[in-house]
Amino acid sequence: MWEGRRILVGVTGGIAAYKAAELIRAIRRRGADVKVVMTEAATKFVSPLTFETLSGNEVSWKLFPERKWDVGHVRLAEWAEVLVVAPATANFLGKAAGGVADDLLTTVVLAARCPVVVAPAMDAFMWANPVVQENVRKLKDLGYKFVGPEEGELASGLTGKGRLADLGRILDAIGEALEDVRLLAGRKVLVTAGRTEEDIDPVRLITNRSTGKMGYALAEAARTMGAEVVLISGPTDLEVPWGVRVVRVRSAEEMRDAVLENFGWCDVLAMAAAVADFRPARVSPKKIKKEEGLVLKFERTPDILAEVAKEKGKRFVLGFAVETEDEVEGGKRKLREKNLDLIVVNNPTVEGAGFGWDTNVATLIDRNGRVEELPRMSKRELARRIWRKVAELL
Repeated sequence: MWEGRRILVGVTGGIAAYKAAELIRAIRRRGADVKVVMTEAATKFVSPLTFETLSGNEVSWKLFPERKWDVGHVRLAEWAEVLVVAPATANFLGKAAGGVADDLLTTVVLAARCPVVVAPAMDAFMWANPVVQENVRKLKDLGYKFVGPEEGELASGLTGKGRLADLGRILDAIGEALEDVRLLAGRKVLVTAGRTEEDIDPVRLITNRSTGKMGYALAEAARTMGAEVVLISGPTDLEVPWGVRVVRVRSAEEMRDAVLENFGWCDVLAMAAAVADFRPARVSPKKIKKEEGLVLKFERTPDILAEVAKEKGKRFVLGFAVETEDEVEGGKRKLREKNLDLIVVNNPTVEGAGFGWDTNVATLIDRNGRVEELPRMSKRELARRIWRKVAELL
C-alpha cells in the first residue's frame, strides 16, 4: 500500500510514547520505510532499542551525537516524505509554534519541507489551556495537520479530552498526507498572486488591498504536492515559498505579458492575483501639483484570465472571484463567460475572509456545476483543498 514511501516518526516525552511502537509496526506492515526521532524525555518512557527493533533503522535523539559528524536534522528532514509526531506533548507544541529548536526533533520539524502530522496527547486540563490552544491554532494556520486528541480515560485517572488519537485515525492522516505529496507530481503549475499597481504620475498610483497570501499559499501547496511551480507576483511583502520560481511584475500589463509568456509551459493556471480592472487613461510624466486639481479618466485593463482561457486547449484554468452579493450565481456566470474549469468565490465582507486575513471562507464551483461551500479555514488549508479539487478534475 505504501511500498517504498518514507515516513519519519517523532516521539515526545509523554506516557503515550509506548503507543508509538504499534504505530511504527502498522506503518511497516503497509510497506513504508520508517525512521524515528525521539526527544530526550521520550527515552525515559521507551528505550530507543525498542524503536530500532521495530523500525529496522537507527533511532536518532541526540542533537550532538558523540564522535559523529552529521547534520542530522537536515538529513532526516530531506529524507522524509511525511513527518508524524505521535505523541506530541504540550511542550513540543509550544516549541514548534514558537520556532524553538533546542533538541533534534524540533530542529527536524523546523527544517522539514514535507507535510507534518501532529497527534497530541496530554492531560485534559493542559489541552484546554488557552496557551496550548493558541499554539494549536498557530500551527494549524501554518499547515500542520492535527489528529485528535480524543475523549477517554487519561493517565492521571481522570476522564477528558487528551488521549492520543486512535491508531486508525493517525494512519488515515498519514495516508492522506502521502497522497498529497504526489498529488501534482509531474505537473507544471503557473500561479499569479498579489495586487497590481497603476501609475497616475511618478508619485501617485492606484491599487487594491490584496496581500498575495492566497496566491502564495497556492504556490507553496502545489510545490509541496510535487508540482513544478512558477509564481507571477505583483507587489507584496511575502517571502517566496521554497522551491518556487518567481517572476515579479507591477502593473496589469506586466502581469498579462508574464502570463502569456509562461502559459504555454504550464498544465495548470491558477489566476489568484487581484489584477486592477481599471487604470488611468493618461499617466502624467511629472508630479501633478495639488493646485492643478486632479480629475482622472480611467480605461479598462486587459482581462488576462478571459484572454488565456479562450486558447487554453487541454490546460486546466482556475480563477478567483470576489463577490459581495449573490456569490454563487456570480461565480457560475464568470465560470461560463471565462471558460474556466474551476472558480473560487469569496465575499470580503464576511468575517475572516478576503484581503489581509490569514483565513478565508470560500465556495468552489467546478465546470460540471457542482458547488462546494467551505467553512472558514486558513489560506494554507484552503490551498490544499483547492488542489485536491483540481486533481479530481484533471
